[in-house]
Amino acid sequence: MLILMVAAVVLLLSVLPMARLMWELVAPQSGTAAQSLTKALSAGSTWTATWNSLQTGVAGTVLAMVLGTTTALIVSLTDVRGRGVFVFLYVIPLLIAPQVTALAWLQLFGPASPFLKLIGMAPPLGSRNPLYSPGGIILLLGVQYGPMAFLMVRAALRRLPRELVEAALSGGASRFTVLRTIILPLITPALIGAAALVFVSCVGNFGIPAFLGIPANYLVLPTLIYQKLAGAGPAVLTEVTILSIVISLIAMAGIVAQDFLSRRRDYRITTTSLPPEPFGLGRWRILVEAGLAALILAVLVLPLTGLTLTSMITAIGRKVVLSELTLANYGFILTEHAATPRAFVNSFGLSLAAALVAVMIAVPLGYMIAWQRNRWTRALNLSIELPYALPGVVLAIASLLLFLKPIPVLGIQIYNTIWIILFAYCARFLVLALRPTIVGYQQIDRALEEAAQVAGAGLMTRLRTIIFPLVAPATLAGGCLIFLTALSELTVSALLWSSGSETIGVVIFSFEQGGDSAFASAVSVMTVIATVALMLATNLFARRLPNGVLPWRD
Repeated sequence: MLILMVAAVVLLLSVLPMARLMWELVAPQSGTAAQSLTKALSAGSTWTATWNSLQTGVAGTVLAMVLGTTTALIVSLTDVRGRGVFVFLYVIPLLIAPQVTALAWLQLFGPASPFLKLIGMAPPLGSRNPLYSPGGIILLLGVQYGPMAFLMVRAALRRLPRELVEAALSGGASRFTVLRTIILPLITPALIGAAALVFVSCVGNFGIPAFLGIPANYLVLPTLIYQKLAGAGPAVLTEVTILSIVISLIAMAGIVAQDFLSRRRDYRITTTSLPPEPFGLGRWRILVEAGLAALILAVLVLPLTGLTLTSMITAIGRKVVLSELTLANYGFILTEHAATPRAFVNSFGLSLAAALVAVMIAVPLGYMIAWQRNRWTRALNLSIELPYALPGVVLAIASLLLFLKPIPVLGIQIYNTIWIILFAYCARFLVLALRPTIVGYQQIDRALEEAAQVAGAGLMTRLRTIIFPLVAPATLAGGCLIFLTALSELTVSALLWSSGSETIGVVIFSFEQGGDSAFASAVSVMTVIATVALMLATNLFARRLPNGVLPWRD
């Protein structure tokens, strides 16, 4: 019964939307498959957007890997101080929505920047913001996903065998030689995996290209899909389905490349010893710590300072006077702009509901994957990973196609309602609760559960009274990650929202598109405060969690 229930959930959330997406290619709603393919693939905008996606995706991945790998090597292998604080601060940009990151950087540069005006360095009025360019998109993709590479590489570095490093050092090898010949080869799988995940994230990112690319008429595939849907609605669903499959193919190419490179060599580590002792930096430690502090200043403090100043000014472009800063913009969005409070309620409700649903599903699903391995569990695991591994725009299009008509038999219409966003959130973010749950299962002794089984306790009783209390901390931490990720999400909701079902991400995007940067900044600041507050709150029970469940926990 459990297998059937879990399989049904996976079928609904993962397999069915993807199957509906593929069916649209075979039997489009209008015309023939050949006509639809010809129309979509013969358009010059398709290939321009595809090239732009590849360009920003590859370059953004390279920048993110350089930033993330360098910082991971420094933090993990040296005796720098304050690494816990650095990890917490450096991970924040990854958990802040991309559109908030883009908006914060936009308010830091350009002729209207309140921060540059405050320090007397603003360029002349009429000057173009340098971030409205492919280079700006690449820069912010690197900033956004550098922490992702950092976390994956750092996890691998913490598993390095101490004896190999110490033996090489004892044999007279320099630290650089040890890094080049031992450490980097051993963490190669993590580097390859991080690059693949970052590439998929860059290609599927909507917020940064939307804020920086649309004003410059530089479209990538997600923004091209958005513009087509915004302009023609369901009439172009078949065409945007083909575009979303193009994105999927690009993302899958990155995943296939990762698998190919990983199989070329055997990277297994057969020891379980402690990680190596940190390398002493000596007189260079102060300089390295200053560099890490400068990085946090550049990627977090200054952009958020610019965002906060913009949220407190009365008019964009005026000289900033600290005594004239006001909270009036916050008052407007909270009391006079009806959509903003509704968006906060919607986003909090959707995020909380998606987290609760994922927690309820992750416990039995994790039980099957971790403790009842068979030919079906691997397929279930891969199926549940699919909606998260592919770009969010692909899942959004699949959800639109799946629920464009009322649900058969039930006759319920969820298209153009908030429920379609909830469905997409549950499908996309379920894996964020499943991964830590599986880790929790792997660290639990099965003796208690087996004893209860021998005593005659049924599976549901064991899940409720024994298993869930043991894995609850890890599972609930995964639920917190879902809440943080979904709170100001934009990629999915930008294509699925309707009047009355706005989310925080949609409101920020709408304000910025309408030229109301001060209001967009005010909403963004509130979401950043909520995100950081929840990160700090989860640290209160971090000691009860398996290692690695909270990515910002040192």
